[in-house]
Amino acid sequence: MVKPRVLAIAEAANPEWVSVPLVGWSLADALRDVADVHLVTHARNRDAVLRAGYVEGREVTFIDSDRLAKPLWKLGEALRMGQGKGWTTIQALNALAYPHFEKLVWRAFGEQITEGRFDIVHRITPLSPTIASPIAGRCARAGVPFVLGPLNGGVPWPEGFTSERLREREVLSYLRSAYRYLPGRNRTLRHASAILAGSRHTQSEIPERYQDKVVYLPENAVDPSKFSRLSRPGPKPLRACFIGRMVPYKGPDMLLAAAAPLLRSGDMTLEMIGDGPMMKELRAQVADEATEAAVTFHGWLPHGEVERVAGRCHMLTFPSIREFGGGVVLEAMALGLVPMIVDYAGPGELVTQGTGIKIPLGPRAAIIKGFRTALKQVAADPRQLQPMAEAARSRVFDHFTWQAKARQVAQVYGWAMAPATARPDPLALRPAPASQAS
Repeated sequence: MVKPRVLAIAEAANPEWVSVPLVGWSLADALRDVADVHLVTHARNRDAVLRAGYVEGREVTFIDSDRLAKPLWKLGEALRMGQGKGWTTIQALNALAYPHFEKLVWRAFGEQITEGRFDIVHRITPLSPTIASPIAGRCARAGVPFVLGPLNGGVPWPEGFTSERLREREVLSYLRSAYRYLPGRNRTLRHASAILAGSRHTQSEIPERYQDKVVYLPENAVDPSKFSRLSRPGPKPLRACFIGRMVPYKGPDMLLAAAAPLLRSGDMTLEMIGDGPMMKELRAQVADEATEAAVTFHGWLPHGEVERVAGRCHMLTFPSIREFGGGVVLEAMALGLVPMIVDYAGPGELVTQGTGIKIPLGPRAAIIKGFRTALKQVAADPRQLQPMAEAARSRVFDHFTWQAKARQVAQVYGWAMAPATARPDPLALRPAPASQAS
């Protein structure tokens, strides 16, 4: 079959960064297996993308929108006080800056789109559902399908975590739902041919009149070449790890409190991988709970070191209460670690029965109690985790590699170009051959 010609718009796409830029890059790059892709990204990504082997002009075009974006970015950093907080504030400012980026994209590619030199225009990033795409209407008028997403974000703060919300400088999150009434947002949804929803919550926020365009497809995946190690810990004690920023909503303090009795008794060890503003108080908590001998704080580690340290563990213990995507959960599963997570938002959707342990969402005390009870049951015989670890790893390599993600998106492309066909269900596709998971 002839590959569709795709203009992939990913303002954030960088193979050397993490989070959204890495998602944007990884998906756009993987799509080259199933489509003839020309990537359009911000000029800030030029050096990294060229180092990855792309040829400027032929395979990638860089757009410099900093005339407007840079002042707004500086304003956002000032409002966040350089502490990496206030995510909702940053997204609000991005909503102001991003349309200018697409205006420049249209200036560069509008004539080619109108002449039919692309079969699909796909906006991959921003992932935020609050940010409109003015190019969608122009594509519709040109008769070129516009694919939007994956979109994810806006998971509500659960009740009982007001202090965590304020410590994250998320005051603006109380007003976030106002974005639904912005005219640009509705025009984007109306003109899109297909909308990829990265979470069930984001899917639920899309108005009913557009639901027939929505395909559920979590945005995160893993690169198999970076997860070749398979966890092989000994039988006892239970070895667990936490991977992520040491910030209130990720719950590292709840994990330490839940595990304290097992850590003191020698029935469990805990590797804390990551850094952040809570580090000082977490170290003090460990001292107060007399668990220093069983807890190791590693700080930030290069990817290879994360894989090495996590590879000594049985489990990822991750009590985050507001995780949009949960890429770290997939990465742990790819290593053969069993995830123990709070059953909410991204992690709660990625972990299925038999591939991990889900603790019900509740107040802080209930989460601590739930983790403590589950950890105690597992610590009695960590070998019981092995079937779950194998199932978790298989799930990732069947459905959540970037190659699998590209095949899933290709199904959406086919549907967008032939809307009379049945809407695809990407996660129900036949998995990759078993050899890829070995």
